Amino acid sequence: MTGSGVRTDTTSVLVVEDEPTINQAVTDRLRAEGYTVHQAHDGPGAVAAFTEHRPDLVVLDVMLPGFDGLEVCRRIQAVRPVPVLMLTARDDETDILVGLGVGADDYVTKPFRMREVVARTHALLRRVERAAELAAAPAPTSRVGALQIDGPARRVTVDGAEVHLTPLEFDLLTALASAPGTVRSREQLMGEVWGWSDASGTRTLDSHVKSLRAKIGATRVRTVHGVGYALEGG
Repeated sequence: MTGSGVRTDTTSVLVVEDEPTINQAVTDRLRAEGYTVHQAHDGPGAVAAFTEHRPDLVVLDVMLPGFDGLEVCRRIQAVRPVPVLMLTARDDETDILVGLGVGADDYVTKPFRMREVVARTHALLRRVERAAELAAAPAPTSRVGALQIDGPARRVTVDGAEVHLTPLEFDLLTALASAPGTVRSREQLMGEVWGWSDASGTRTLDSHVKSLRAKIGATRVRTVHGVGYALEGG
């Protein structure tokens, strides 16, 4: 992908899905969008294909033969951070939070519309560019109550104990910490962290907030219903 966000055939996607019809449908649609697409149909094959092709993004089914998509996600993120779009058959909050916790960035629930998969793929690839911009100009070290955020080191501690956040969780926390106590709207957060220009990812944002709360303490992120979120001291 170029700096202007224009897709080229050098941008590659790995589609991991054990159902051949779904795998091929997603593959065909993404190829039509201009991506180079590789396919895998089980857990071991996914890890092998990831190592061989080094894709820019992975579309990953949760339920797979061999070992499941959560294990695939753990293994590939340990090798090289990459955006992951999960495909899940159940809209189960626990499964979703586990997926986000092992490094997935977004999810769609089956049955899904193909245009939704395409839109999320485009958004996640834009997010990679946005993350590079954030890394080039890291936020300074800040403290909000017992929470300390070391921007240059991308390190977070609560009461002196380190908290391990995914890259996206860290960027979300940094965005909230830029104005402690101030309510940030969902649209502001999605634009700042994901680079999205619309509200189509509100469920993803809400899921990431839940995952972040589980790690830094539920009371530290306040919900203002119908508006957004605020980071509180404490």
